Amino acid sequence: MPQRKCAAKRLRADKKRRLRNIRIVGDLKKSLKKLQSLLAAKNTAEAKKVLLETISKLDKAASKGIIKRNTADRKKSRLSLRLNKISV
Repeated sequence: MPQRKCAAKRLRADKKRRLRNIRIVGDLKKSLKKLQSLLAAKNTAEAKKVLLETISKLDKAASKGIIKRNTADRKKSRLSLRLNKISV
């Protein structure tokens, strides 16, 4: 157990952040899996909508430091390339 008030506060804040991070990562994974399945099914109309949502989630996760900026950029680029290959 923490000996100081500031250490106890830090534990509470860390727990809140951890739960927030888990929720954001879970939502991001669900969105990525949904997009992957749409791309595999070659459903371009629906995939474009989901891609925009996924890009937004990637940017939010990167801005909050949950994933790194370059990781988010790389995933966005690869997903966009896959969508463009299918839509051509």
